[in-house]
Amino acid sequence: MSPAPRDLLRQLFQAAIDAAQPSRCIAAHLPPQPKGRVIVIGAGKASAAMARAVEDSWAGELDGLVVTRYGYAVPCQRITIVEAAHPVPDQAGHDAARRMLELVQNLSADDLVLCLMSGGASALLPLPFEGLTLADKQEVNRALLASGATISEMNCVRRHLSGIKGGRLGAACYPAKLVTLLISDVPGDHPADIGSGPTVPDPTSCADALAIIRRYGIDVPQAVLDLLESGRSETIKPDDPRLAASEIHIVAAPQNSLEAAASIAEAVGIPAYILGDAIEGEASDVGKVMAGIALQVARHGQPFTAPCVLLSGGETTVTLRGSGRGGRNVEFLLSLGIALGGALGIYAIAGDTDGVDGMEEIAGATLGPDSLPRAWQLGIRPTESLAANDGHGFFEALGDQVITGPTLTNVNDFRAILIEGAPVHILPCAAGGGDRAKRGGGG
Repeated sequence: MSPAPRDLLRQLFQAAIDAAQPSRCIAAHLPPQPKGRVIVIGAGKASAAMARAVEDSWAGELDGLVVTRYGYAVPCQRITIVEAAHPVPDQAGHDAARRMLELVQNLSADDLVLCLMSGGASALLPLPFEGLTLADKQEVNRALLASGATISEMNCVRRHLSGIKGGRLGAACYPAKLVTLLISDVPGDHPADIGSGPTVPDPTSCADALAIIRRYGIDVPQAVLDLLESGRSETIKPDDPRLAASEIHIVAAPQNSLEAAASIAEAVGIPAYILGDAIEGEASDVGKVMAGIALQVARHGQPFTAPCVLLSGGETTVTLRGSGRGGRNVEFLLSLGIALGGALGIYAIAGDTDGVDGMEEIAGATLGPDSLPRAWQLGIRPTESLAANDGHGFFEALGDQVITGPTLTNVNDFRAILIEGAPVHILPCAAGGGDRAKRGGGG
């Protein structure tokens, strides 16, 4: 017997998280023991768990330093674990970044630097470029998060304001052998965008970063504009000899997790279709598009026949306009629910695989045909919640939040829409435009 819809969706989400656990994916990518020292460095929400996986598999001597998000530390015996703030950086991250640069100084060609990077490293290694302050970095980070810029665009700006990202940490390791192991949380799995690429060469320029700031009208300190206009903070480029022999391996990525979830669905007899592992755009817009696809499946059996599960990953954005609590996964889900209009037999889950959606210690939420009616009964107008960017408040009121705690990994957003094949019925109050919805009490 198949599990209940919401239970199945939770199982799919857990399978996606489990597939990206460092304990499963690190050992196969470890390099051979060098003649000299082994230094382990790293940052990100998964980095402490990655460090533990290295210790469990490495027989020789090693030491090092890894910085992770508060609450994401994992006990290690030989590698020092430091916790710092995310998504807005703090002094602890600043100090850890400086210590990390010092740790890789004066190495030889016989030494090995093993770098462990995952999503979150951009905020966790906030070492400002010369002439900037931590306060400048914090201000820019807040502005970027609220701007609607893509993660690739945000990380381009971050690289060019950093004293450690954009390949600078990797260049500091020279002439030691450098091996970087990555857990990808970015659409497209581009190494330079994972944690803003501290050990990865960067093909973008100061001019690119400046164009992004102007494109989104981001208000940044004058010192930031002066630095980018001068070109002084140019990053390490792909032809730099200091990184010519470095190795880069992606050990876990969103596609792997989507495939793991698909296997769980198919094991209970429900076909699963992966729509994409790198979907970007405004969360509310993606919700509308996904609703259209789901309704086409339910009504017409196109492009797939029900029952089925539609899976997708990537990283959407939320341009903050309201005073709500944000969260791109819950914003997607609320927009999806409004567009579905209570269609029978369609359920969904959306969550961040790191366990944190936006600024909340909440991974995401689940949605069903009863979500809008239950909200109306509580006096909540879904469209008003969406306009206020208050997805977390909406799903908290319904008791439909998904709370995992720290997952110790991060392969970005996970979305699953289950279409059972029941007859489609659109709730009258949600079927029409804004005025009609308000008259029906469902706006």
